[in-house]
Amino acid sequence: MIDSAGCEAAGGIMAFVSRRWTSAILLAAAMGARRFGEYRRMVDGISDRMLSVRLTELQQHGLVHREVVPSMPVQVLYHLTDRGRSLIGPVDAITRWSLEKE
Repeated sequence: MIDSAGCEAAGGIMAFVSRRWTSAILLAAAMGARRFGEYRRMVDGISDRMLSVRLTELQQHGLVHREVVPSMPVQVLYHLTDRGRSLIGPVDAITRWSLEKE
């Protein structure tokens, strides 16, 4: 049985993941490391500013890692951390559930 602390934790992560664009970015990240522009193309309708905000939030929650690749020109890749990968199954399950017809 889940206690009040478990309910609060579940509510917190559900609120975070259900924020606009967050789950779409996570699912795009599940397909491999991507550059900023690739995410922008994969997540239809997201603005540069909002993508930047959401990627920063995902980094702060330890779900996405930002990697600077020393090349010419410098490349910045975003990829899921182990913690982020562990969230893909539940997000995918909720997405599939939401697409089911009654």
